[in-house]
Amino acid sequence: MTNKERYKRAFSPLHASGNFMEVNAMNKTKKRYLPRVAAVCAAVALMLAMATAAYAADVGGIRRTVQIWLHGELTSATLDIRGDEYTLDYTDSQGQAQERGGGGIVIGPDGSERPMTEEEFMEQLDMPEVEYGESGSVTVWWRGQKLDITDRFENGVCYVLLRDGGETRYLTVKYGDSYAASPHSYPDPDTFSGG
Repeated sequence: MTNKERYKRAFSPLHASGNFMEVNAMNKTKKRYLPRVAAVCAAVALMLAMATAAYAADVGGIRRTVQIWLHGELTSATLDIRGDEYTLDYTDSQGQAQERGGGGIVIGPDGSERPMTEEEFMEQLDMPEVEYGESGSVTVWWRGQKLDITDRFENGVCYVLLRDGGETRYLTVKYGDSYAASPHSYPDPDTFSGG
């Protein structure tokens, strides 16, 4: 007689209670569903990751709240960058919703083009602004500064040095045409036009 047969003979008169059978059945049930639940969770996580990647690939762009200077006031705005264009939504000092837009590309030394980065868009938004009044006046706005340059034009060109803390902007304005700014030196008015 083998050991297996001896155990069968010794324990055959014993019968398990109904509670033991129920607990044993529950343990088997848990074991069956645990891998299924884990698989479902993994599938859901994978679908969410794929949806997020699809959103980033399809919609793309950068959207965030920024602080920018508009007409001498630090203003909260929503910056939305898509490819080589941006939209800036804000509320002006009269409480009116406003939208600005623009764009830009960077041309490399080899002639290749690429969209501006978020930092380059922010630099562009931080440039001085020139505003023409109905009476012919010309005002420059940069950060918290407002400067009337109406009487400073010579031969239709005005050069303005702007400073804010440790930062400097050299601004060249062509009356009624366009303007350019640089942190290094005055831009040559013959190199830019239209605006």
